[in-house]
Amino acid sequence: MPLPSVLQRVRFPVIASPMFIVSTPKLVIAQCKAGVVGSMPALNARPASQLDEWLHEITEALTAHDAAHPDQPAAPFAINQIVHKSNNRLEHDLALCEKYKVPLIITSLGAREDVNQVVHGYGGVVMHDVINNRFARKAVEKGADGLIAVAAGAGGHAGTTSPFALVQELREWFDGPLALSGSIANGRSILAARAMGADFAYIGSAFIATEEARAVEGYKQMIVDSNSQDIVYTNYFSGVHGNYLKGSIAAAGMDPDHLPEADPSKMDFGTTDGGQDAGAAKKAWKDIWGCGQGIGAIKAVVPAAELVARLQREYDDARRALCAG
Repeated sequence: MPLPSVLQRVRFPVIASPMFIVSTPKLVIAQCKAGVVGSMPALNARPASQLDEWLHEITEALTAHDAAHPDQPAAPFAINQIVHKSNNRLEHDLALCEKYKVPLIITSLGAREDVNQVVHGYGGVVMHDVINNRFARKAVEKGADGLIAVAAGAGGHAGTTSPFALVQELREWFDGPLALSGSIANGRSILAARAMGADFAYIGSAFIATEEARAVEGYKQMIVDSNSQDIVYTNYFSGVHGNYLKGSIAAAGMDPDHLPEADPSKMDFGTTDGGQDAGAAKKAWKDIWGCGQGIGAIKAVVPAAELVARLQREYDDARRALCAG
């Protein structure tokens, strides 16, 4: 099945994942100008009224860029909507996405047919985060156009299934747009994702260590200094299992090697001010830093455009080497 027209405008097969707190218009605009899908969570705009301002800023900047660079137009941008029942802003935020006709909506933590219908009503495309085949089928049944396979090693809330297994199972029945997430931080990994059957690599952690990212310098430097052995997989901080930087857990006064299990019934996705535990959820995302296992490839904090250029060079080199072999 051919990709929807909006996704055909992506110059390099990468979708930048929306990162809570970290992703803002500054990063999104830089990503899109560099030729990859830039994205951010709607919930990063606080108060809620700020989302209107941010969507205006993004659309105006990308329109101006396209007018000045008709030969290299910007890639489309995406907004992430948490559709879990705890998100009391969903209706408000979705209405603003409809107002600005956001090209791509990424839905997470639940699949909602009514949300998909709103997006389709204004001509947008919906891609849904999934960690297994069962959730993927539910998402497509409810109208999602594409899937984001969140495999083992991805930053933040991540699954445990090998990317090889997950993509294989999805491609047995789904021929729509597919992005793969999990430890992708160099061009060779992007090529591998496409060879497995994904249309796009879904990359988050590498973009935290960019100049445009809204992350404190300590967060960025810890990514540069860390590798896969410095990642902890736990559900303690939000009630859902995810990957976090071990150093940030230790800096918050906890033992990263002996974290208790959380009560999944008290999940906290940053959608409210509540949380299951004052020593855990309150610190999640702000003090406890999400990160994927692929960060050994990140050697310096650079502008987003420079990161994309590196990924492109590595991707092209790997493809040439494969063809030559």
